[in-house]
Amino acid sequence: MSTTCPAKGTAPTASVPLPWSGLLALSTAAFTAVLTELLPAGLLPRMAPDLGVSEARIGFLVTGYALASFACAIPLTALLRGLPRRPVLVGALLGFAVSNAVVAVSSSYALTFGARLVAGGMGGTLWAMLAGYAARMVPAERRGRAIAIVLAGITLALALGVPAGTALAGTVGWRTAFGLLSVLAVLLVGWVRWRVPGFPGETPHARVPLARVAALPGIPAVLSVTLFLLVGHQVMYTYVAPFAAHAGFGRTGLVLLVFGAATVAGIWITGVLVDRHLRPTLVGALALCAAVMLALGLAAGVPGVLLVSVALWGVAFGGAPTLIQTALIDASGPERADVATSLQTTVYNAGIAVGSLTGGLALDGWGAGALPWTALPLVAVALGVVTVARKAFPATR
Repeated sequence: MSTTCPAKGTAPTASVPLPWSGLLALSTAAFTAVLTELLPAGLLPRMAPDLGVSEARIGFLVTGYALASFACAIPLTALLRGLPRRPVLVGALLGFAVSNAVVAVSSSYALTFGARLVAGGMGGTLWAMLAGYAARMVPAERRGRAIAIVLAGITLALALGVPAGTALAGTVGWRTAFGLLSVLAVLLVGWVRWRVPGFPGETPHARVPLARVAALPGIPAVLSVTLFLLVGHQVMYTYVAPFAAHAGFGRTGLVLLVFGAATVAGIWITGVLVDRHLRPTLVGALALCAAVMLALGLAAGVPGVLLVSVALWGVAFGGAPTLIQTALIDASGPERADVATSLQTTVYNAGIAVGSLTGGLALDGWGAGALPWTALPLVAVALGVVTVARKAFPATR
């Protein structure tokens, strides 16, 4: 499929439909990965007695997954980059199926933890592939919308999947919930083989060393924005419960629901704008994030300010990953997207870890009221990088 931009005055892509079935299969893969990663967090009281450990150790099942994803994204992507893409994708999904099946039947915490490490490795491999895969399925001028469709699976998992999975586990048991998640991964393998096209891996002479990919023009700037935005976001998001209590609003569930619903709107808006207006949309999203942190710092206790600010935060942050990842693939080119995205996956997970740690230190040292003031300069740095790095984030694509 050609990736040449149309000549001025023509619109050939308007008559070429998006490969919706294949893109939705990739989006479902993203949904499955996020649900696999986070489901134990909602099942702490149910899993702990059955496995004979504390709830904190069940929480480590999420930590172990994240650490394995962080550690494996780059080396596994480098190891597998020469293989055909669809078998690698299928292998990652089968890894999810096996891992979740083991969790569903295991009575040993050690075995369960080992299965979660395997799932984390599969997650690191999958995240390095999805956006690049979507980019290769469409012309360049529709790349942003395709990536938005795929990454919408993350938003749906956070907003709907994790709460629904937790509720389902309360009805049928946590083991059945993980068993059904395993079945979903197997069914998804069939969908991928049916509707997702196969692409070759990188030939040996075409492989660019990892360090050279990291140094390609635009890549350092995109990774910097990823890091600073995630650290700033996670400072607030990890500790939204104590901050809501500090603001006099104890209904954390409602705050998270508002945020999750708003991210869906953010994904939709981004899908409409990303291909034609990437830079101004990203500048607007980051500026809105910064304004929200300022509002939360100054007036979160005023009735209505907290929920309105959280809704605007969700809209802004919901579309940011799509915008940043589209810029990353524009800079790397689709043929090197898996390697570039593996770097971003590692930076993304590092940002989550550093943001959670930074927010915890701020909370312990100065209280919940310091959280937005801690996040604000970090988001401002991300905004500054986008403003300065015009080659990484061009006005037109």
